Amino acid sequence: MAERPLKGGIVFSELGYAGNVDVQTAFTALSENTQAVLVDVRTQAEWTFVGVPDLRTLDKETIFAEWQSFPPSGPNPAFVQDLSDRLSKKELDPETPIYFLCRSGARSQAAAQAMTQAGYTNCYNVSEGFEGGLDAHAHRGTQSGWKAAGLPWVQG
Repeated sequence: MAERPLKGGIVFSELGYAGNVDVQTAFTALSENTQAVLVDVRTQAEWTFVGVPDLRTLDKETIFAEWQSFPPSGPNPAFVQDLSDRLSKKELDPETPIYFLCRSGARSQAAAQAMTQAGYTNCYNVSEGFEGGLDAHAHRGTQSGWKAAGLPWVQG
């Protein structure tokens, strides 16, 4: 994968953000770095009916910020500004490690790209997402993702 330098000598992949990580790597990073945050970009309906990551054992809270609403109508035009404001209120700067999570890694990738373009330098896509990909029976949450890895979560 080709890489290109950006501001401050930081090197980013051509993905347009810091990179992809699996759910266990994200959880470990959240555990070890007090400044690292998890941003769940799924919809309110998904949070309510599918469940949400539970970071209480890490003395943290997941940040919930819809990348798009349900029913889908394209990306939320206020996403970057709203999330930037929320991070600023938490006194987190643009170098804060941010781990973006969605259902299966697509919306979270777009969110990581958008926040990187806005000047945040450590945006990661949790590529397996909360539920992971489809299994042989077209079900999610059984073979990959946050839930399948046995990481802490609660029903919304």
